[in-house]
Amino acid sequence: MNVAYTDQADTGYRLAEQKAAQYFASLYVQVKEKTYVPILTEDILMWKRKHVRRDSWLSFFSSGQRKPDTRDYHRYIGWLHYTGKLDGYLDRSISYIYMRDLGKALDSPDTKASIHRMVADIKKHLLQSTKSDGGGTPDGMSLAGLYRWGQKEGIENAVIWVIHKLKQVAGHIPKEMNAEHAQRKLMKIIVGVVLHVIEDMDDSVLPAERSARLDDAIRLGYSYGLTYPFIDDLLDSGVLNEQEKEQYSHMIRTALLTGTVPKPGDWGGNNVELIRFVHAELRDAFEYIKGHQRPETQETFFEQANVFFHSQHIDRIKDLSNARYTNEELYLPIILKSSSSRLIVRSVLSAQADEGFDERTFFYGIYNQLADDFADMFDDMEDEAVTPYTYYLKYRGQRADLINPFELYWAVISHLIHNVYDSDAKTRDVILDRAINGLKRCKARIGIEKYNEIMEIFSSGNPDFNRLIQKMVRKADHVDFFDKLLRDQIITVLRNNRQEKECFSNTFATVRDEINSQLQIKQPSDTPPMQVSLIETANYTLEGDGKRLRPILTWVMGVNEYGLEPSAIVPLLRSLEYMHTASLIFDDLPSQDNASTRRGRPTLHQVHNSATAEITGLYLIQKAIEEQSSLVGFDASSVVSLIQYSSKRAGEMCMGQAMDLDSKGKRLTLEQLNMICFYKTGIAFEASLVMPAILAQVNEAEIALLKKFAYHAGIAFQIKDDLLDVQGDLERLGKPTGQDAENNTSNFVTILGQEGASQEMWEHYCQAVEALQEMPRNTAFLKHLLNYMVNRDS
Repeated sequence: MNVAYTDQADTGYRLAEQKAAQYFASLYVQVKEKTYVPILTEDILMWKRKHVRRDSWLSFFSSGQRKPDTRDYHRYIGWLHYTGKLDGYLDRSISYIYMRDLGKALDSPDTKASIHRMVADIKKHLLQSTKSDGGGTPDGMSLAGLYRWGQKEGIENAVIWVIHKLKQVAGHIPKEMNAEHAQRKLMKIIVGVVLHVIEDMDDSVLPAERSARLDDAIRLGYSYGLTYPFIDDLLDSGVLNEQEKEQYSHMIRTALLTGTVPKPGDWGGNNVELIRFVHAELRDAFEYIKGHQRPETQETFFEQANVFFHSQHIDRIKDLSNARYTNEELYLPIILKSSSSRLIVRSVLSAQADEGFDERTFFYGIYNQLADDFADMFDDMEDEAVTPYTYYLKYRGQRADLINPFELYWAVISHLIHNVYDSDAKTRDVILDRAINGLKRCKARIGIEKYNEIMEIFSSGNPDFNRLIQKMVRKADHVDFFDKLLRDQIITVLRNNRQEKECFSNTFATVRDEINSQLQIKQPSDTPPMQVSLIETANYTLEGDGKRLRPILTWVMGVNEYGLEPSAIVPLLRSLEYMHTASLIFDDLPSQDNASTRRGRPTLHQVHNSATAEITGLYLIQKAIEEQSSLVGFDASSVVSLIQYSSKRAGEMCMGQAMDLDSKGKRLTLEQLNMICFYKTGIAFEASLVMPAILAQVNEAEIALLKKFAYHAGIAFQIKDDLLDVQGDLERLGKPTGQDAENNTSNFVTILGQEGASQEMWEHYCQAVEALQEMPRNTAFLKHLLNYMVNRDS
């Protein structure tokens, strides 16, 4: 046990608790004596002048300007701009973020200038993205948008790293936890840490240093943010039993008190794999943060981390059936955890001291926490969680000494405006904007009747003051916030992505099974013996555990998007897989890649010989043409066009393979490699999209977009294959790794290195996404196919 860390942590917690007790005592007096009421009433009456206006009779004739639902992100942003409200909307939103997340004072000239710059930058970005991406996922919430920002800042590797990390986290969130909220919190912390770093840099910072600091910010933000899904949310959920929670908490506490992460120890039951993953991630995160601490800030980091965790722990283990908690026991841990969660960000970054930051952040925390607890009140009651609101609702009739948390909330607001922010008018407006917005959102979410019922309970001590508040809730306008819009959008995007991904996986599996059932070549009774042998070798190659990406893609586009009959396109599906399998047979030959396994089985030339493999490949190509010529129920000229297109593309695939063979032992340029890759791989993806489009007689402009998508998706797919050839394993891939190096074959990794190849893959990913954005159809399946291509393990 590191005694120095332990003593410092214990002393630090006691001092923080004493400070919290003093703060609570001052708030308690304000609530009991109601001194905040006349002061805040005056504030609200001044605030009202900007937010409550009489409607002009002309407003009845301006229906085209009526406020759209905020869930329609692009229309809402467009409406704000059209009505001249966007600047004010962004100004109060960014001002609030500067107060809450960066601990800034809004009357500071430097802060005012920073907010002005950020508002201008965000407005410019919003208007550009709204114009170019109407109706789609907002740029900042898409992988392509994130990567494009990384390119602009020169931090592509950090963005690729965090995308991979976020994917891993999403895959390990237990079903008992709210996956969307857990991911949102993690992303919010990453963004918050990045904002801190951006705010600390001015125009004198050189581009290389800026990139390095942003790179660190992303990794530090992820490392700190992991504590939310995998400590806070995990311990709050029902995933772990009580004994496991205690064992897990002890492990966290030991790390904070000793500065060293202990081994996970013995775990049984269903959570072994989860704990192994979480322990490994948190250990690496802890070491990364610790390694970035300056010697003079390390003690502060551990002290604040201990205050954060210990106050959370005390708050978490409360039991709603215990009727004896004092006001101090209810509120001190909340003051501590809400303030330390933001104070610790500066410690994580080893940032320089900012005059007034610690004080502002300490006093501000409970305001935010009480607002969040009010919003979550009904979920918390259902979960029997102890918060000031749930405890007051349950025991207010038995305990006259209990502080009303709603009254305390307004006392905190008054204290912040006048004692912390020196009665600054801008601060008053932003804080009251936020408070009224929170009540409006609650009222909209739970309904007027339930809202009024709960307000009757919480406002009983101040009926006149409450009438004023509720009047503002009904009548005040211009209190929406951009971060709330983003929060709602992120949750919607994550939820939609999860549902679309499930639909993608289900469709993929269902269609794959259907295709597998149709692939085997039948043997008529009068089949000559030699042809029987040929059919058997062909069927051997078709029985392998192939992904069937190409025919699946054709089925989805043909049936779901173009409305073709599923049974009518079965010959086309067979032809695509026959062509693809033939190309793999040739690819694996000793004269080419000399592969020993394919799709988890010995290659055909290993089972028989090269001659048999070559003849089988030719036979499958002939069968593919036969299947295409058997398409019925379509326009005859369209079928002829399809066969012509297919024959031409098959010839170009052969050219691509010839180019690949000719390149062995040579150092290729990126342009040459892209060309080979397209002709070897991209063409097959293009054919899968274009051939059903030909049958559906789709216009040339849309086919051009399909080709653009296929070009970039195909190259991205091939680059991932090249990365897996270095990074993957035989069991997952179903084929040996290191084949390209063994065969002295140039690929994206040998030319660009692993980091460069990853960047090139994501560049093609972005261009493929940009092609999808122009498509006049539902592209959800193609989007998730693309995500599968770049995130797969095999």
